[in-house]
Amino acid sequence: MTTHRPDADARPLSGRSGDGDRRRGLRRDVGAVGAFAAGFSFVSILTTVFQLFSFGYAFGGPAFFWTWPLVIAGQLCVALVFAELAGHTPVAGCIFQWSRRLAGTTVGWFAGWWMLLGYVVSVAAIAVAAQSVLPAIWSGFQVVGGDPALDSRTGATNAIVLGVVLIALATVVGGVGVKVMSVVNVTGIACEIVGVVLLIALLFAHAERGPGVLLETGRPPGSGSYVWPFLASSLMAAYVMYGFDSAAELSEETRNPRRTTPRAILQALGASAVGGALLLVAALMAAPSLTDGRLASVGISYVVTSQLGTALGTALLVVVAVAILAALLAIQTSASRVAFSMARDGALPCSRFLAHVNPRTGTPVRAVVVVAVAAVLVLLVNLGRAGVFTAVTSVAVVIVYLAYLLVTVPALVRRARGRRHPLAADGAQPRTGFSLGRWGWPVNVVAVLFGALMVVNMAWPREEVYDPGGGHWYLRFFPQFFLLGTALAGTAFFLVRRRRFAEELEHRHEHTPAG
Repeated sequence: MTTHRPDADARPLSGRSGDGDRRRGLRRDVGAVGAFAAGFSFVSILTTVFQLFSFGYAFGGPAFFWTWPLVIAGQLCVALVFAELAGHTPVAGCIFQWSRRLAGTTVGWFAGWWMLLGYVVSVAAIAVAAQSVLPAIWSGFQVVGGDPALDSRTGATNAIVLGVVLIALATVVGGVGVKVMSVVNVTGIACEIVGVVLLIALLFAHAERGPGVLLETGRPPGSGSYVWPFLASSLMAAYVMYGFDSAAELSEETRNPRRTTPRAILQALGASAVGGALLLVAALMAAPSLTDGRLASVGISYVVTSQLGTALGTALLVVVAVAILAALLAIQTSASRVAFSMARDGALPCSRFLAHVNPRTGTPVRAVVVVAVAAVLVLLVNLGRAGVFTAVTSVAVVIVYLAYLLVTVPALVRRARGRRHPLAADGAQPRTGFSLGRWGWPVNVVAVLFGALMVVNMAWPREEVYDPGGGHWYLRFFPQFFLLGTALAGTAFFLVRRRRFAEELEHRHEHTPAG
């Protein structure tokens, strides 16, 4: 077997396949723009802000906007830690690989496990988002007749049909090769950036009020503390602002990754932060009414159709549809690289099968297909149980933040032990394309504190978040059930693969530090 060495720029690593195959490494066909596109299209503010604006507004009113810069500040610290790690060790399945190197095989395996699950569920969630857009563009997209609303049976069923088609399309594009995938992603983000800029400009041109609206809570006097609604509304920003690390998932396929990948991570977060903030402000200033309830139920699409008219609104929805496809492709690609990376180390069942790289395309096609099938299975939960699907997709973000913590916490521990770089050997001068220097310690501390607070905030059993319709007590505690279930399932898989995992790493002569 010939695989790509994760901590080298281009030198292959020979290893044991176990079945006599010769497998080629991933190809370096992604440039700086493609790496940025991977992270930016994963976040996809045009898709996610459209989806989740009503959620944040319903809890916090116009002042929920201030949760956006707070979450951005915390995620910037996380992104800076990731950028430093990527500058030293650019590797596919980055969260898994960094965590494994920082804290050992057990912690690393769970980081990879939760990251993979979170990505797979995110693929299903972004596929379902197409139901909110495509039937509004053309009624022919409503294949299953009846109500297109996602909370109706026909709408939920049609969402599955559209989702399966989009996942299949993304699988074909992702399997052809990373170069084609990168071109599609770059095209998608170009459309999205143009759409975001145009939409922001048009909404500001139709402003009904000044920026003072950002100080209004929308709560009557004497209604109690605003702290708890504010914390709940912060989930909107938390649900949007993750996945910027996708640029690192493609680092083994990126040219000059030690310099390109850290820059791409920070650029993706920065562009998403600025674009999302302006979009939120523009929507709040242009909304026809702040009190008729439509901002909390319909969201930004209500502002767009009310102020810009049906024709222009439809054109913007087409751009949103393109952004959805680009986001789906980016998330599915990231998930497949995590599966491939874990399988390459013998950490997953059927590792020999999943670690195969197609010699013609230079792509882990089998991993791409398996991720697609898993996402379709998650999609089927939406059939008649839209509330459960919503709970699953919400909690999936929690486990991604938890996986991030399994990188930032061990990195902080290593800094506390005096390492010049969290991934460098004791006393060694690290070779890296990006360094935090003396800022590494305070930035890492903030990253850990922010991540821990957001995990608690998102997993808190709020009935308004996880069971807004009431009557299903188990949905309120779904985060706890989900975390426990995935931890138990992960433990079972890890115990089965632990020996082979250790053997594969030992054979490759890679030092795995103990936390």
